[in-house]
Amino acid sequence: MVELVTGQLLGKLSIESVNPNEPVQVRHFPSPWMLLGAGNYAAVFYHPDYPGEAVKVYAPGRPGLAEEAEVYRRLGFHPAYSVCYYEGANFLVLQRLLGVTFYDSIRRGAPIPEQAILDIDNALSYARTRQLHPHDVHGKNVMVREGRGLIVDVSDFLKQEDCSMWDDFKKAYYRLYQPIASRWMFPVPGTVLELVRKGYQLWRRRKKGRGSC
Repeated sequence: MVELVTGQLLGKLSIESVNPNEPVQVRHFPSPWMLLGAGNYAAVFYHPDYPGEAVKVYAPGRPGLAEEAEVYRRLGFHPAYSVCYYEGANFLVLQRLLGVTFYDSIRRGAPIPEQAILDIDNALSYARTRQLHPHDVHGKNVMVREGRGLIVDVSDFLKQEDCSMWDDFKKAYYRLYQPIASRWMFPVPGTVLELVRKGYQLWRRRKKGRGSC
């Protein structure tokens, strides 16, 4: 896998961070690699010959790779988290977690069981016992698979400031989703979800002030 990444993927990959508060933009990547997704720091790919592994490539100028590798070292093995197999100069080889993000579950009209919420809570409590500080945990960074919750992005778990994102999501889940939306499951257009996401970002900045999550 490392040879494929260094000899095939990186040489033909074009990735750019245009706005540090928005996902990186992937301009080009070689076949047969597939793009799994993009975050504010990096993009994630997989090769069909290695379906159980994912490669997270950091965009030029974006920090955090060494910190993310350290988070995985502290986490060790836990069923709700991935595992880091290899740390390169600008990429990580990770265990690929299969499932559907909470964000996509809402977009598709698929249910999010309460057990998945409880699993995320337990996984975050475990991370705290490993001297980590869960941060940036939201609907795009958590998944449900066979009714169980998974956390797919731990890149900010070394940050020390408080972060209310997961608590805010749980409030919306228990006050709106569970008693109301879960009874009438229907797809929610991505444009609507993006408006909600942008509105939440604006509300959070106004409420918390600068420097908070």
